[in-house]
Amino acid sequence: MYKEENILNKGIAQHIDIAKKILSACEKDLLSLSQICARSLSEGGKILLFGNGGSAAQAEHIAGELVGKFYKVRKPLPAIALTTSSVVITATANDTNFDKIFSRQIGALGKKGDVAIGLSTSGNSKNVIEGIKKANEMGIYTVAFTGETGGALKGVANMCIRVPSKDTPRIQEMHILLGHLLCEIIEEDCT
Repeated sequence: MYKEENILNKGIAQHIDIAKKILSACEKDLLSLSQICARSLSEGGKILLFGNGGSAAQAEHIAGELVGKFYKVRKPLPAIALTTSSVVITATANDTNFDKIFSRQIGALGKKGDVAIGLSTSGNSKNVIEGIKKANEMGIYTVAFTGETGGALKGVANMCIRVPSKDTPRIQEMHILLGHLLCEIIEEDCT
């Protein structure tokens, strides 16, 4: 039991430490992003979210909070997770390349005035980078949620929100925290 307790205590301590650092590291960008998203939604735009693995699940979760509700019963807000159609993803990967699974969807569904949010703990996921690049070409405002370094996405996205950690599970925990805060602020601004 000693080993398990150490894992538990260490994980919680790391989470708390990073959560304390997140406000100073991300506050300005998150507030700016919430205003950009609220403006996009009020002008008929939508939010496109995407990532791989745990980041895909987070993209879907955030989209669900915006379309459904976060705290308030309100009109649904247009958000799409580009990770939900196994048919689109596997057909695109098979017929073109796995690196294009998000950029093809952005090309089909996105328009100028939308906001594209790519999640990648490393900042180096090729398909997320390609999605952000395609969105940039289309005049879509681009955002990357990454870990500490920002990876290649730091130089590609209009905004890079970097969690001050190199530990994938802790980064993902902070991404969902930031996603929830973003949803709450957007909901407040859009009702």
